[in-house]
Amino acid sequence: MSDDAPSRPTRIGIVGLGYIGTTVGGEFHRHPDATVRAICDLDADRREAVGRDFDVPLDRQYADYATMLEDSAIDAVLVGTPHTLHYEQVLAALDRDCDVYCDKPLTTDLERARDLATRARRSDRTVMVGYQRHLQTAFRTARERFAGREATWLTATMTQDWIDDSRGTWRLDPELSGGGFLYDTGSHVLDGVCWTTGLEPVSVAASMDFYDEARRIDRRAHLDVQFENGATGTFSFHGDAPSVREHLHLWDDEGAIYLEGTQWGSRDVVEIDSEAGEYAPYIDPRREQSRADAFLESVLEGTEPPATVADALRVTALTEAAYEAARTGDRIAVET
Repeated sequence: MSDDAPSRPTRIGIVGLGYIGTTVGGEFHRHPDATVRAICDLDADRREAVGRDFDVPLDRQYADYATMLEDSAIDAVLVGTPHTLHYEQVLAALDRDCDVYCDKPLTTDLERARDLATRARRSDRTVMVGYQRHLQTAFRTARERFAGREATWLTATMTQDWIDDSRGTWRLDPELSGGGFLYDTGSHVLDGVCWTTGLEPVSVAASMDFYDEARRIDRRAHLDVQFENGATGTFSFHGDAPSVREHLHLWDDEGAIYLEGTQWGSRDVVEIDSEAGEYAPYIDPRREQSRADAFLESVLEGTEPPATVADALRVTALTEAAYEAARTGDRIAVET
């Protein structure tokens, strides 16, 4: 970003006008410290509709992101495209000296994730990944518990009618999605557990039920994970279930903390003590930062974003190891 950036709104370019591009893009559009200057999508009708909503004129609406980066005076890029496209688009934005907000997962290829992590460390640009649980009060409350103690055992489950929801979309095309339910909604749960507890996964055994004959789009996945401190945990993901439910039970030597919820609303938090007593901390989601707030704060103040490339690298490493474990039947090392 140029030296005069703090004195004017941050100019945002959006690549991909699907759910993330329009929802997070809408946060930027309404933000006093940002303006959506340019948009990019292959679909001309979608470009025109979003352009009207975000007040982006036709001459700043693009079908090609490289042209958008070349022609538009932008400070930051929101990458909201299918998973396998993230790497090249984040790389191009960094090469243009732009800050980046990238939807999860950062990439579905471990070597590319390592490359972006290295580039981000060497750059003075902000790169924030779209793991929004880092902003949610329930998960931040749980993270505070594990700031002074170690998790020893955990279970995490997530259900969603993901297969039906994804029909006719890129999510069921492995060339664009890079995987199935585990790489999509499941990615949030893997990240949420690791970020909340501070645990580092070292190996995983897995079994999966696949939607496609090529065994690339998982509809159900079960992971048995061992962590660096000796803790163990199981993750179960069912992407062909009737409704969205999430349950994270995180145990330590003094009790546990439960994070639970339905659909896409706020999660409830319950703390369990050593005598099975329960305490529900007060959660006020109205005080949570939006994704745009958090990103712009990091950009303008030069601070680390809530969800970093290092967080995303850990999730990609665990996910790729889980797919290998499911296909081979072996326990696979998780190597970032």
